[in-house]
Amino acid sequence: MSRLINTLFRLFLIAVLVAGLIAIWEQIRGNNFMSRFRRGDNTTQSIVLKEVKALGKLELVKYTFKDIVEHEQVNTFLPNANAILIIEGEATGCIDLTQISLSDIVTAGDSITVKLPQPELCTWKINHDRSRVYDTRFSFLNEAQLVSDAYRKAEGQVKQSALTGGILDQTRQNANQMLRPLLERISGKKVGLTFRDQAK
Repeated sequence: MSRLINTLFRLFLIAVLVAGLIAIWEQIRGNNFMSRFRRGDNTTQSIVLKEVKALGKLELVKYTFKDIVEHEQVNTFLPNANAILIIEGEATGCIDLTQISLSDIVTAGDSITVKLPQPELCTWKINHDRSRVYDTRFSFLNEAQLVSDAYRKAEGQVKQSALTGGILDQTRQNANQMLRPLLERISGKKVGLTFRDQAK
């Protein structure tokens, strides 16, 4: 009988000891003392990187253009052919977030700095359903080629107009206004955005 009592008493002591150790661990785990051994910043960076890459190429601005384009085709023997188009085109500025790596995300305390790739002109095109041929002259049997060349010239003009119109600068500004709040919600930290140096 005494042997049974001793066994039960030992089991009771072991149970109390285990419960005590669990309670002590819970207190230590919630204490700031343990925070120096955690790698929370790296976890935060990884989460931000994963969420950012999922956005892919993020379009931040769209420019729309309406213009009159005149294209002339120089002929050797015949009079020069020309076409006049009334066109509507658009161009979009974006940032390719898939180019961001873990080294571009730096955590310092309660803030994160993200280094973004330089903005780029993602797309530029003519909206053919909103464009039309106004006039053609001296095209004779080659009118289709003349019009096709005129649209190609107009498309290049849309690209150049977007670049000279400051679409890349506007993309940078919109990144700060639109992307920064999104990253702050993802990370739970204050976020600062910078851009990589332009390639020389």
